[in-house]
Amino acid sequence: MRPSVRGVLLDHDERLMLFRRTVPGRQIYWSVPGGHVEPEDATLEDTLHRELLEELGATVSGVTPLITVSYPWQGGIKTQHVYGCRLVGLDPALRHGPELDDPARGRYEVVRLPLRSSEITSRHVVPEPVADYLSANISALPGLIRRGGPRSPTDGR
Repeated sequence: MRPSVRGVLLDHDERLMLFRRTVPGRQIYWSVPGGHVEPEDATLEDTLHRELLEELGATVSGVTPLITVSYPWQGGIKTQHVYGCRLVGLDPALRHGPELDDPARGRYEVVRLPLRSSEITSRHVVPEPVADYLSANISALPGLIRRGGPRSPTDGR
């Protein structure tokens, strides 16, 4: 099973950016942006930058490893590498990819939440291990996620 990355993204006002997911036939849920590692991704951080650009039109800085979680999923073990990062820029016109092009996948509404545990525990945030990490550490995130300038597309290669 391919590993995934997730970006715990703080905006300029130190709010957490999540997706509110509305999928036909499912209960509404919230998720941290991210996705699967693709063969063309040289590193996990490259995957993170690609996914945040595709899903949000976002560029980020201060990428900081936070936690790696593994849990049973679809008959296997799913591993997700969770990174903290800070928003540098957001251009919704840059959003693209199958999750946005296929109406059957539902809506990906970007929401910004204050850094309070109740903001996580009062919502159905998936996957649960990421939700548990966020609810336990949400007020500490600004101190955990480093500050830094924007990353060039050629950094780390």
